[in-house]
Amino acid sequence: MAGFRFFGIPNDLATEARRTMRSPQYGHPAHREMAEGYGPCRVCLRTFAVGKEERILFTYQPFGDPGSLPAPGPIFVHADSCQPYDAAELPPDLRALPLVLEGYRAGGRLVAQERVGSQVAEVVLARIFQEAGADYVHLRNGDADCFMAKVERGEHVDRV
Repeated sequence: MAGFRFFGIPNDLATEARRTMRSPQYGHPAHREMAEGYGPCRVCLRTFAVGKEERILFTYQPFGDPGSLPAPGPIFVHADSCQPYDAAELPPDLRALPLVLEGYRAGGRLVAQERVGSQVAEVVLARIFQEAGADYVHLRNGDADCFMAKVERGEHVDRV
């Protein structure tokens, strides 16, 4: 099976949101609160300890491709700095979440969308990359319908 790279949003965006309490891409006010839900944090890709960790909510645009359609939405990051996730395996905390995988080609063109459900996420990812010809995949929360992370093939780490 082909290798993958999983990673969250660029750490500099989260750092700026923490520092300014504004969305770095839009300037909208950010909101700080005690975690009332699992999240996850879009930097470290760990779920929040409900009632124990503070988080910051702000608007994020996951597409950077020229000509891609805008798809901004709300995301959470830890209120305190955390270690960015960038690894070859699906983050452990995301395995139990209701994942929707969206495959895109360059330019932000959607070519596949599939719920993981009881399937193995890596098998669904391989299928989206191979059969749909996706250049990258977004992991979305199937309940909240929000962006969680990006997946690329192998060692290629051109981040959006």
